[in-house]
Amino acid sequence: MRIRAAQPDDAPAMVALRTRVLPHLVRGVATTRQMISQPPPGRRHWTAFVAEVDDEIVGWVSAFRNASSYRSVGEISLLHVHPDHRGHGIGSGLLTAALDHLAPLRLPLLRGRVLPESLPYARRRGFLPSREERFSALELTDLPPLAVPPGARLVPLSEVDPHHVYEVERDASADEPGDVAADALTYEHWRADTWDNIGLDREASTGVEVDGVLAAISLVQRDGARMWSDYTASRPEHRGRGLALAAKLGALRRAAASGVTVAYTGNDEANKPMLAINERLGYRPVAAQWSCLREMS
Repeated sequence: MRIRAAQPDDAPAMVALRTRVLPHLVRGVATTRQMISQPPPGRRHWTAFVAEVDDEIVGWVSAFRNASSYRSVGEISLLHVHPDHRGHGIGSGLLTAALDHLAPLRLPLLRGRVLPESLPYARRRGFLPSREERFSALELTDLPPLAVPPGARLVPLSEVDPHHVYEVERDASADEPGDVAADALTYEHWRADTWDNIGLDREASTGVEVDGVLAAISLVQRDGARMWSDYTASRPEHRGRGLALAAKLGALRRAAASGVTVAYTGNDEANKPMLAINERLGYRPVAAQWSCLREMS
């Protein structure tokens, strides 16, 4: 077994591994290659490691400092190992590499996401479960009819100034449930991480305008016939009017019209309004994970 830094040419093998282990996460080859070769500035000190066995990539983890929060938080992201290679220390080797990478930053708090069956291991390594997160899926074969609230207008985000899209996400995320608030999200970081991500389908991504002002958005990250609802929300002052529902359904219908057959999304279990929208649209739970925290001395 060998652990080394990830390279852009690892992208196809990494996507195959992720699809095998975490099929509810959607990130294509081109997006993965972009992430490795051009890490977004909102993820400071970003790096990724892969584990190889007989020249086959069987594990992955990335690590970075979260620059979207005023808190000093290190992220250990998507540590996963192929099922046929578990129990041989590969996960521990990847975690050690990630921890060693973050150690010089002297961050007081680390966060990782953990599958339910891996919680005992996480606890042994000092990561305590904090919040449960749900993943859901929706087949796009029989979507409900689209009803746009009075006074609202749907628009593809390809026709919208990206700064307005950022403002909706910035304002909406201020009170989004989670361990780490996105209270330091700058336009430059958001643009590099979200708008300039080559996996973003701007034609399917949909906004809702009210009186000429963008009030709600639903972003679509796409990989072939699969999509990920990257972010759906309304500005706080426009909540309770069905705008987020309209934006998300509009995005799903646009995506379906262009060949997407299944959509995935993820939400904190405390985000009841968004979970209610998903249930109304017909999403079904397919997986869960826990946000786990480790305080550093």
